[in-house]
Amino acid sequence: MAPRDTLPLTSFHWGTYRVETEGGKVTALHPFEEDPDPSPIAGSIPATLTDANRITAPMVRKSWLDHGPGTAGEKRGREEFAEVTWAQAEQLIADELTRVIAKHGNESIFAGSYGWASAGRFHHAQGHLKRFLNLLGGFTKHVNSYSLAAGEVILSHVLGDASYIYEATHWPSVIENTDLVVAFGGLPLSNAAIGQGGLGAHHTAGALKAARAAGVEFVSISPIRGDTDAALQAQWLAPRPSSDTALMIALAYVLLDEGLHDPAFLDRYTVGFDTFAAYLRGDDDGQPKTPDWAAAICDIPAARITALARRMAQGRTMISVAWGMTRQDHGEQPFWLGTVLAAMLGQIGLPGGGVAFGYASVNTVGLERAPMHFEALPQGRNPVQTFIPVARIAELLENPNGAFAYNGQTHRFPDTRLVWWAGGNPFHHHQDLNRLRRAWAKPDTVIVNDWCWNAAAQHADIVLPCTTPLERDDITLSPRDPYVVVMSKAIEAAGAARDDYDIFRGIAARMGVEEAFSEGRDAGQWLEWLYDNSRSHAAKRGAVMPTLADLRKAGWHKMDVPRETHIMLADFRADPQAHPLRTPSGKIEISSDRIAGFGLEDCAGHPHWYAPAEWLGAAAQDELHLISNQPKGKLHSQYDHGPFAQSHRVAGHEPVVMHPSDADTRGIAAGDVVRVYNQRGACLCGVVLSDDILRGVIRISTGAWYDPDPETGECRAGNPNVLCRDKGTSQLAQGPTAHSCLVRVMARPGAP
Repeated sequence: MAPRDTLPLTSFHWGTYRVETEGGKVTALHPFEEDPDPSPIAGSIPATLTDANRITAPMVRKSWLDHGPGTAGEKRGREEFAEVTWAQAEQLIADELTRVIAKHGNESIFAGSYGWASAGRFHHAQGHLKRFLNLLGGFTKHVNSYSLAAGEVILSHVLGDASYIYEATHWPSVIENTDLVVAFGGLPLSNAAIGQGGLGAHHTAGALKAARAAGVEFVSISPIRGDTDAALQAQWLAPRPSSDTALMIALAYVLLDEGLHDPAFLDRYTVGFDTFAAYLRGDDDGQPKTPDWAAAICDIPAARITALARRMAQGRTMISVAWGMTRQDHGEQPFWLGTVLAAMLGQIGLPGGGVAFGYASVNTVGLERAPMHFEALPQGRNPVQTFIPVARIAELLENPNGAFAYNGQTHRFPDTRLVWWAGGNPFHHHQDLNRLRRAWAKPDTVIVNDWCWNAAAQHADIVLPCTTPLERDDITLSPRDPYVVVMSKAIEAAGAARDDYDIFRGIAARMGVEEAFSEGRDAGQWLEWLYDNSRSHAAKRGAVMPTLADLRKAGWHKMDVPRETHIMLADFRADPQAHPLRTPSGKIEISSDRIAGFGLEDCAGHPHWYAPAEWLGAAAQDELHLISNQPKGKLHSQYDHGPFAQSHRVAGHEPVVMHPSDADTRGIAAGDVVRVYNQRGACLCGVVLSDDILRGVIRISTGAWYDPDPETGECRAGNPNVLCRDKGTSQLAQGPTAHSCLVRVMARPGAP
C-alpha cells in the first residue's frame, strides 16, 4: 500500500480523512495527519456505502405511481416503492412541478430542506435545489436553524447581529487571560467534534486542556456532569433543566445588590439597564429576584448562587452559553442573559472576558481563523416571500393559510402541495414525530434526494438516489475552518445514483431551464469557477491561496491565522461611536424597546423568567425530565445504520442514561429495555445507569432513525423526538423546545 499520507483525502463535517480503497471499494478511512484529535465517526462509512440501506435507483411509491399526486398520503412510510428509470423520474417530477405551479403557485412548494448535507463547497444539495426552483419562480423557505433559532433571533435585537454566535473570542485569549469560565450548558466535547462546512483539525479539547493547564478555572452548569470533560476539574452545578434563566437572573441580582457590577460600562455601552434592574428588585411584581427566589426554582442552594456571582466578579470571567440552551421553552432568555451578565461585569471586549455563544457546541467556535469570504454556488433570487420559522413545519402542513407570529409580525402559512427535501432528514431534527408523520401525509407530493433509506426517504413519494462525498470530486472551502481540502472521488457511484447537480440538471432540461441552471458548465468547471473566485476574494483580504492545480497536487492547504487574536466586540469597546452595533441604539440592548413594542406575553422587552410548559418544578411524582443531546457516534442521524453508531446501542436500542435511584424506584436495572413515553408517543431504549446525571433527569441522545412500530407507534430504535413537544420557544423566535420535556419510564419485559 502507498504511504498513508499520500492517499487521497476527503472531508466531512466531523473531520478530514485519508481514503484507502481496494478493488473499487473503500476499505478504510484514516485520520488526517494534521488532526490531533480525530473523530471515530468515519469508522461507520465504508460498510454503509453498499449495504442494504443504499438507494441505487429512482424509486416511486406505488400508490402515487398508480394513482397520481394527492392520493393516499397516509401510506407514506407504510408502502413499498417501485423502481423507475431516470427518464421516468425526471418526467414525473417535471409534470408535477408544472401542475403545482400552474394550479397553486410557487408558494405551495416548500423546499426548506434543512440539514447538514455534504461538506463540499459545490456538491451541496440544498444549494442546487434552491437554484433550480428559483429558475421556476421560487418556493417557500425556512428561516433560522434547529440548532439555535431562539439565539439567532434574540441576538439580532440585543447585539444587532446573529453572526456573533460564530465570532467568539479565540481560544488563545482565553488561555492567556481568563480566570474563570462559567459554562451554561457545559462544554460537551462530543458536540465539538463537528463543524459546519468541513473540518480539518479538532482543536477544542486541546484548547480547553491548555486553558486548564494555564490556571483557568471552570464552572459547568448542566444536569449532566459529563457535559464538561473531567480533565477540566470543573465545579459542577446541576440546576433543574429549563431553569437556567432563573439562575442567571439571580446571579444578576447579586451583582447589582452587592455593587459588583460596572455602572460605567453599562452607561457607555448599553441601554435599558434601569428597566432590567427594576425587574431584579421586584419594583413591579413585588418579588425581588434573589438567590432564595431562584433556589426554589432551580433547586440550587442560595448560598452557592451568591458565591458564584461573587466569584465571577473577582477576576476575568468568560460567560459561555451552549447552543442547546436555546432549545427549551423561552430559549431566547439564556443568550440574552449571558450577554447581560457579561455587560454587568464590564468585561465585554476585553481579552479573555465577556460572553461566548457556543464554545464546544461546534469545533469552529473559538477556533483561530481569519475572516474569509469564499464563493458559493449562486442561487439566484427567490421571488416568493412566504417563509416559516424552521421548526414550524408540522404547523405549515396542518394549517394552510393559518396565521403565525414571528419576530414582531404576523405571517400566514401557504397551502403546501409539494415538499422537496435534499441533504437532510426532517424526521431527525423535528419534535413530536408522530404529529409530523400525520402532517406529512397532507401534501400532494413529497420528493426526497438521499443516498440511504432513512425515515425521510421512507416517507417520500419520489426518491432520487444521490452520490456520497466519496463518489464525486469536490473541495472543502469553509469560512469557519482554516483548512482547504481537495475531496477526491474514491469510488464509482452505487448503481444509478447521481450527483445532486446532475439530478437537477436533468429535470431542468425537461422544464426548459437547463442552460440557465448549468450556465454551460459541468461539475468540474463549476469547481474551478468556485475555487478561482474564492482565491480572488482571499487575495483582496491579503490571504494567499495556491492555484487549483497546486492545491490538487498538495491535497490540502491551511489558511494563515490572523496575527492578532480575535476578541469579540473589542472594536466596539474601544470606540462605540466609530464601531456601533446594528441595534436601534447602536449599543447592547439589555432592554429592548423594539421587543417591548411587540407586546408579546411570552417575551417581554427585558430578560424575564417564564415557567416552562414542562419541567420538574411542575412534574407529577413519577415524571422525569428528558434531555435529548447530540450523539457521540454520529453527526445528527447520519450513518446511524453504520457499525460505529450501532456499537453504542444497548440491546439494539438507543441508550437511556438514568440515575441509579430513579431506576431503582421503577424496578429497572442496567441493560434492561424500557419504554419511555408521554402523551405524544413512546420509544424503546436500553438502560445505562450513572451517578453523573441529576436525579429526576434522563438522557437519550438524538439520531436514531425513526422506526415506528406499525401497531403501537413506538419508535423501536429509540428516537427521543417522538417524545419532545413541538412548540415554539416564544412568539418572538418560534424555535424548537426539545429540552423542555417530561416523560415516564417503565420496564418492558420481552422487548426486542
